[in-house]
Amino acid sequence: MVTIEGLEHLDAAGPRTIVLAPHFAGLDAAGIRLSMDRNLSSLYSHQKDPVLDRLLLKSRTRFRPHIVSRQQGLRKVLRWIQSGIPFYYLPDLDFGRKGTIFVPFFGVPAATAVGLSYIARSTGAKVVPFVARMLPEGGYVGRFYPPWSGFPSGDEKADARRMMAFIEERVLEMPEQYHWLHKRFKTRPEGEARFY
Repeated sequence: MVTIEGLEHLDAAGPRTIVLAPHFAGLDAAGIRLSMDRNLSSLYSHQKDPVLDRLLLKSRTRFRPHIVSRQQGLRKVLRWIQSGIPFYYLPDLDFGRKGTIFVPFFGVPAATAVGLSYIARSTGAKVVPFVARMLPEGGYVGRFYPPWSGFPSGDEKADARRMMAFIEERVLEMPEQYHWLHKRFKTRPEGEARFY
């Protein structure tokens, strides 16, 4: 059901890697498939409904035992990366103002996490983009792209913009498969009207 392309890019990145996995329709299926062959770590967000929260956590840890909630922070993740366990990271959500800066996403300022730069800088990890696509005939394909060079650059805003530019390019290839329901423009710059 899931084909993985470009594994050589993940292998070329070295022992410390961050798999940048934007929110496309096939990301869970491709992430589970990848974690069946590779040891991965990841973050999850607690759900408001405790029954749904337990169900999601149980299903997500079935194949990916190295998982921690966003509320618990990054310490474990940083240790896992240092020990050679790739981090499957989905930073393209609106997390509010804390730990974010505004960079354009399709020309509209979007609160964008700076965690990718921070984690890469803290661990010396290479960023390897990975995009999952649902196929029209059924199934999925997950594709790795070459590791980014010169990242982090030392400029968090430039790094956040680089991430968003990469995601924009992939969205233009398959706009119907991006998770727009995440309300990417929920947090607005001071004085700007709310979108939603």
